[in-house]
Amino acid sequence: MITLRDLGNDDQLLLVKYLNEPEVIRYLSSKIPNPYTVDDANWWIETGSKDHAIVKAVEFNGVFCGVIGAYTQVFEYAHSAEVGYWIAKPYWGKRIATQALQLFTADIFNQTSISRLFNPVSAPNIASMRVLEKAGYQLEGVLRRSVCKAGDCYDEHVFARLKPNEGLG
Repeated sequence: MITLRDLGNDDQLLLVKYLNEPEVIRYLSSKIPNPYTVDDANWWIETGSKDHAIVKAVEFNGVFCGVIGAYTQVFEYAHSAEVGYWIAKPYWGKRIATQALQLFTADIFNQTSISRLFNPVSAPNIASMRVLEKAGYQLEGVLRRSVCKAGDCYDEHVFARLKPNEGLG
């Protein structure tokens, strides 16, 4: 069973373990420190996850296994948020990311004024594209060579989902 909850200090050690796994962080933002330390985890739980963001821990059968968040925008983009997520490698292939994204999307649309969630995905990250599609997100476009990390540049596929019955105002 998938549940979403607030991050807590008990998550520090698993955050460090999971975010030091090269395959987990491969397509995540390079603003995530590498190596990832207990101090980094502490900062993220106490400060970073609360800065213009709505962030939840993902649990599978009561065990912390990942993070999902919406990073809010400002001014004329305040109705929109970038969604991001990662799941620890031992939990891959269990549909956890898809179910977490479905739950999280519903919560965001039901509990906030956000009416658009989007996610730019690096072209090689096919698994994440499948998660987004299964969660009802649609491909809006491709930003050519828009992201470069570790010496490689990739196209980004931008997926989005709109709150049902939202007018343009």
